[in-house]
Amino acid sequence: MSHWIFTEEHQMFRKSVQKFVEKEILPHVEEWEQAGEVPRQLFRRCGELGYLGLKFPKEYGGAGADLVTEAVFIEELSKCGSGGVAAAIGAHANIAMTPVWKYGNEQQKRKYLEPAIRGEMITALGITEPNAGSDVAAIATTARREGDHYILNGSKMFITNGVHADYVCVAAKTDPSRGHRGISLFIVESKWPGFRVGKSLRKLGWRSSDTAELVFEDVRVPAENLLGEENQGFYYIMKNFQWERIWLALSSVALAEKALEDAIRYSQERTQFGRTLSQFQALRHKMVDMAVDLEKARHLTYYALYKYAQGEDAVIETTMAKAYAGEMVSRVTDMALQIHGGNGYMMEYPVQRYWRDARIQSIGGGTTQIMNEILVKRLGIVENQ
Repeated sequence: MSHWIFTEEHQMFRKSVQKFVEKEILPHVEEWEQAGEVPRQLFRRCGELGYLGLKFPKEYGGAGADLVTEAVFIEELSKCGSGGVAAAIGAHANIAMTPVWKYGNEQQKRKYLEPAIRGEMITALGITEPNAGSDVAAIATTARREGDHYILNGSKMFITNGVHADYVCVAAKTDPSRGHRGISLFIVESKWPGFRVGKSLRKLGWRSSDTAELVFEDVRVPAENLLGEENQGFYYIMKNFQWERIWLALSSVALAEKALEDAIRYSQERTQFGRTLSQFQALRHKMVDMAVDLEKARHLTYYALYKYAQGEDAVIETTMAKAYAGEMVSRVTDMALQIHGGNGYMMEYPVQRYWRDARIQSIGGGTTQIMNEILVKRLGIVENQ
C-alpha cells in the first residue's frame, strides 16, 4: 500500500532497489544461507550503487539523502527472502557506521567512514556481552588508558558481521566506578594484536549473516581511536538505538509483507477437496487478519520514522513500533507457514526461513519486554526509577 510519507522520488528509488534485489541478490540467497555469510563483493556492489551511504554527507562519499530514502532501501532489501542478507548490510550501513559519522572527528571519518561507504571495509557494532545484553550498564569490557593508548580487555557476543569486520565500534568501561556513566566507544581494527574471533556462532535464523563472539586480550587501541568524548559512550549508544529500532521495525514489516504475499499466492494455487485453499473461509479470513496486523505495524512504524526524520522526540513512537512489529512478524510468518501446511515445514519452501528469521525481531535491539518497560516510564505509568 502507498503512504503519504513517500514522495515520487522515493517510489522511483524503490523500483531501482527492487531491480537490484531481483537480479543480484535473490538468485544467490540459498547459496549464502548455506555458506553462513554474504560475500564481500555484495558490500562492494552496494557501495558502488550508493546504497551504503544514503544518509551520509556527500563530502564523505554519501548521497546526503533523507532517512525516508534509507527506509525504502531497508524495506526492499528485507524482502529478498533472507533476513541474514538484510541484517549483514543493515548492521553495516544503518548501525555500525553511524557512531563514526555522528561522533567521529574528521580524521576518523576519512579513515573509517569513507571506505565503509564504498563497501571496501566491513563494520560491526560491539556492545552486547555474555552477561550484558539489554543491560548496557553491565558491560564488563574495559579500556585502561596507558600513555597514548588504551588497553582493551573483554569480550562481545552476538556481533553481526563480527567474523569478517575490518573494524568494530566497541563499547568499553573507561571508568568502571561510574557504571553506565563510565562507558566509552572506540574504533578497533580487527587486524590489531589481541583481537580475535572467539567463534562463529550458528543461529536459528539470519543464517546468511555471520555472527561472532569477539575476544580482546590487551589490545592496544590508539587514543586517537576514541569516538567522541571519554565516558559518553552510553549516551551515544542510547541515541543510536532509536534508528536501530526503526530499522528493525521496518524490516519486520517488510518480512511480514513477503510472507503474506507467499501465503496468498500459495492459497490460490494449492487445492484440497476440489477447491483452492483461498476458497476456504477459515483460511481467507485468517489472511485478512494477517493483513490487518501488518498494516497496524506499518503505520506505527511509518509514524515513528516520520517523527524521527523530522528531528522530534520519537522515543515513544519508535519503541511502540519496534515492540509491535517485532511480535507481529512472528504471528504473520507463523500463520503463513501454517497455510502452507506440510510444505511449509519443508526446507524447499522459503516460508520456513521467514518464520525462523522473524524470531529474532522481538529480541534484537532490545527485547519486547525492555520496550514495554521503556513505555511504562515514558507514558508516566510509574515514576522514573
